[in-house]
Amino acid sequence: MKEIFRKIAHSTGEAMGSPWAFVWAVVFVLGWVLTGPYFGYSSGWQLVINTGTTILTFLMVFLIQNIQNRDTKAIHLKLDEVIRSIKSARNELVDLEDMNDTELDQLQKEFEVIRSQSKKNIAN
Repeated sequence: MKEIFRKIAHSTGEAMGSPWAFVWAVVFVLGWVLTGPYFGYSSGWQLVINTGTTILTFLMVFLIQNIQNRDTKAIHLKLDEVIRSIKSARNELVDLEDMNDTELDQLQKEFEVIRSQSKKNIAN
């Protein structure tokens, strides 16, 4: 089930992120707008676009989240490999995403100190 969903999410994400998907969306909206006078801008006419866009948005949220989760996981794994391969790197940074906010804030402060020292060294 997971693999089927992954394939559907990936191919749908690729298709919906293409320029052609945007062109089709614009054509659909323009077609809907142009039919407004024919339907007298009725509630039913408005309901068509509202329902369509709501359903599409609802479904796309799950697909986008799936794609985002996979991309994030892949980036983390790549960074973990880089950290692991550099001898002077701190291996405790491999699980950075599992740290709580206080630990992340402390680490950020450490890197800010390192950055400011690096800037001082460059200036000298």
